[in-house]
Amino acid sequence: MKRYAIKQLLEWKNNPNKKPLIIEGARQVGKTWLMQEFGKNEYRQVAYINFENNLQMKMVFDMDLDPKRIIQDIGLNTNLTINPKDTLIIFDEIQECPRALTSLKYFNETAPEYSIIAAGSMLGVTLHKGTSFPVGKVDFMTLYPMSFVEFLEAIGEERFIPFMEKLDFQTISVFKDVIVRLLKHYFYIGGMPEAVQDFVINKDFIRVKDIQNKILKSYEMDFSKHIDSNLVEKIKLLWNSIPAQLSKENKKFIYGAIKKGARANDFELAIAWLRDCGLIYQVHRVNKPIDPLKFYEDFSAFKIFILDIGLFCNLSNVSSSLLIENKKIFEEFNGALTEQYVLQQLKTKEKNIFYWSTDTSRSEIDFMIQSEENVIPIEVKSTINLQAKSLKFFREKFKPKISVRTSLADYKKTDDLYDIPLYMIEFIDKIIK
Repeated sequence: MKRYAIKQLLEWKNNPNKKPLIIEGARQVGKTWLMQEFGKNEYRQVAYINFENNLQMKMVFDMDLDPKRIIQDIGLNTNLTINPKDTLIIFDEIQECPRALTSLKYFNETAPEYSIIAAGSMLGVTLHKGTSFPVGKVDFMTLYPMSFVEFLEAIGEERFIPFMEKLDFQTISVFKDVIVRLLKHYFYIGGMPEAVQDFVINKDFIRVKDIQNKILKSYEMDFSKHIDSNLVEKIKLLWNSIPAQLSKENKKFIYGAIKKGARANDFELAIAWLRDCGLIYQVHRVNKPIDPLKFYEDFSAFKIFILDIGLFCNLSNVSSSLLIENKKIFEEFNGALTEQYVLQQLKTKEKNIFYWSTDTSRSEIDFMIQSEENVIPIEVKSTINLQAKSLKFFREKFKPKISVRTSLADYKKTDDLYDIPLYMIEFIDKIIK
């Protein structure tokens, strides 16, 4: 398995001013594997500490936070001689030891020569009250589920990737039917590494669903572990309402769709909790498509997506036969699966993503992003039919320098309008440049 986040880790390693690195991301997106694989390939040895099952190391941080003493104790615990030149230190599940999180400040200030990567689900990292977070003393990166291109490489279909990277649309279009079939597989399997890896070995969709069920169950267990029962019930209600919310023609999140009479005050904390844990993406409306978009963010109107399209299909009870064999699957459920997919690919580029609509919601642009000084509307079409009234209205009214429409149609550029195939949306930055 290959994760393109390795490139970010190499940039961090080669930065002479690097700080301890915190890898954020939801559970089961592959943080532990990524850290260990990076350490194995780039360092002579790895001192791996998992605070979830290492009571001895938790006790080490109960004393003072002197880096020299901590390094000595890490060496004793791992039976290694810690050399800053060739040793990667990994603090996994760091949310289980808040003082280890605090210690990163002192490593940065008095022992910056050590390479330290910490990770842990955000379930707890943001919730430990009283923890002294090392603001400004750490570097950050976020790990997301595998993108479609990473998925292709993992399942042995990497032959297409060089042509995608070169933007060789002519060659890619010849193999379009094959790539679209693989895209359907990705819709069902998603980008959670354990599900992808099992499918590579067993080619069994039923096993994939079992793994997804296990992942979803682990999330529910985390709900109960970290928060009180009253909020747990609200989180479960909200979480289970997402497929229906996205299957509406107007995908704006409606509190009343969770349960009758529900209001914002009842569920705002539940949304914040799921968002901060990396389990959902909250995409806010902008009321003006003007640079910078953040200035025009409307916090009262938003859409919610979940972290992975495979988990989304599981939550929606989409069967593998319906997904793989149905030629119209991209347009089913009002295009919910396709929009979830596009959002997920954009997030792998760590973009700030918004959407735009008129005050009456009669016209809507699915996503808005910024590339340098350009505000770029992105219209998601679920079929080859490219009629897009909202995009036409938007372009006539605001005259953006660049517009994007993504669908199953082949690549085409007409003046300032880019038609990008769904399976190539991951390369949007490269294409528009």
